[in-house]
Amino acid sequence: MANVVELRHVDKVYRGAPDVQVLFDITLAFAERSFNSIVGESGSGKSTLMNIIGTLDVPTSGDVEIAGQSVASLSRDRLAELRNRTIGFVFQFHYLLPEFTALENVLMPYSIGPQGAKREVLQWADELFDFMGVSRVKNNPAGKMSGGQQQRVAIIRSLINKPRVILADEPTGNLDSVNSAATYERFRDINQRYGTTFIIVTHDRRIAEQTDRIVEIRDGRLLMDIRK
Repeated sequence: MANVVELRHVDKVYRGAPDVQVLFDITLAFAERSFNSIVGESGSGKSTLMNIIGTLDVPTSGDVEIAGQSVASLSRDRLAELRNRTIGFVFQFHYLLPEFTALENVLMPYSIGPQGAKREVLQWADELFDFMGVSRVKNNPAGKMSGGQQQRVAIIRSLINKPRVILADEPTGNLDSVNSAATYERFRDINQRYGTTFIIVTHDRRIAEQTDRIVEIRDGRLLMDIRK
């Protein structure tokens, strides 16, 4: 299967007095339709790695390719376009705007462009609300939903542009065990139904052990890469 994300010899140094290097010679690739986790203790460099994969940060050295595009070769506008089209983000905190409805929050990544929300996008949103089991709160203000409902809506928002990759940063860290399990099951369902690649960054090994591949980062270095 073709790779949708490739990193080659990536280093990351934060300049200061003194400089601090947080990633050392990371070479990784993630295949289309794969279901992966990245684990590591706090301060291991896993969140920095996720930001580089998500094109929210740039490496100090090394190469990053997303969907066959070299990130270094793209202008800021082209990079933002690639990110919006190719990558969906799910975070520990949902970052929904409480004064907007669930549907309005979901449509924001699509509506950023001049095209507005077309009929087929609204139909796609309806399918996702049904799939995630939150159709009844679609028109509710985000601030009037439970934590589990808000996280499901955030997942729908990450899918609205039909990205090839979902990056999930500690997605269950703010949920109880029941909602954590439900979130993982939805991720797996999305992966199998839509072929979306998942890269889940977590310190929770119970979640990581349910993925098909575990990448462990320690002190900024690739420690372990286990494929099941």
